[in-house]
Amino acid sequence: MEPVYDTVIGMARTLWLAQGLKFKISGVENVPVDGPGVVAINHTGYLDFTLAGIPAFLQGKRKVRFMAKKEVFDNKVGGPVMRALKHIPVDRGSGAESYQAAVEYLKNGELVGVYPEATISRSFEIKTLKSGAARMALESGAPIIPTVIWGAQRIWTKGHPKALGRHNFKIAIGVCEPIVPDGTAEEITRRLHDSMSAKLDELQEFYAEWNGPYPAGEFWVPAKFGGGAPTLEEANAMDAADAEAKAKKRAEQPADGRAGEQRDEGDR
Repeated sequence: MEPVYDTVIGMARTLWLAQGLKFKISGVENVPVDGPGVVAINHTGYLDFTLAGIPAFLQGKRKVRFMAKKEVFDNKVGGPVMRALKHIPVDRGSGAESYQAAVEYLKNGELVGVYPEATISRSFEIKTLKSGAARMALESGAPIIPTVIWGAQRIWTKGHPKALGRHNFKIAIGVCEPIVPDGTAEEITRRLHDSMSAKLDELQEFYAEWNGPYPAGEFWVPAKFGGGAPTLEEANAMDAADAEAKAKKRAEQPADGRAGEQRDEGDR
């Protein structure tokens, strides 16, 4: 029993009920009943982590320990909750410590949730994946559990306002067959990308039948369906521009770090 985690799950379910969310979940049987697993999740919105643990919970009420940016743990309200849930803080400037913590969790039989795309995909297609999930699997011997979410970007995603009211959105979640960690990290990462891309295609096609044809021009609809989202290539260019701007801002900070303090205050 984990009282804090169970309470948070109960609160999330109440929120989903209030929002009128409807779920279609497939592949629950691909989540290990016990033992470790690297739960590799696509990233289309800010609430993905609240949804990606549903298949594991349905599979014997298992809980996923998510890797999340350190800033969340620094928050006075969110930090204690994240630590109570045994999630893993990630310092993007120095990730070795969080990586080793994740490997230890896996060796102890836990499910660890990771976003191999690293950041939200503004195109809502699968971006180039980082190799961290594969390396964790190789070092711990844990299988990778590819998990794909579709529809959650309608609630809250990058560059668009939240829609937390009662919108009756539909969300599809699909869990792929586990990937056994054999071969190199690069080979495993390619297999992971192929698996997640195929599942995303499947869920996107299903969604058009379940929810109705994709509305042209809507921000949450991929360009390939006539939506307003950028193409993968356009989104990659936007991400590169953002990264360049952030790097320039960091380089312009005074040595005493006061600009960084001002920036952090503004972010809050």
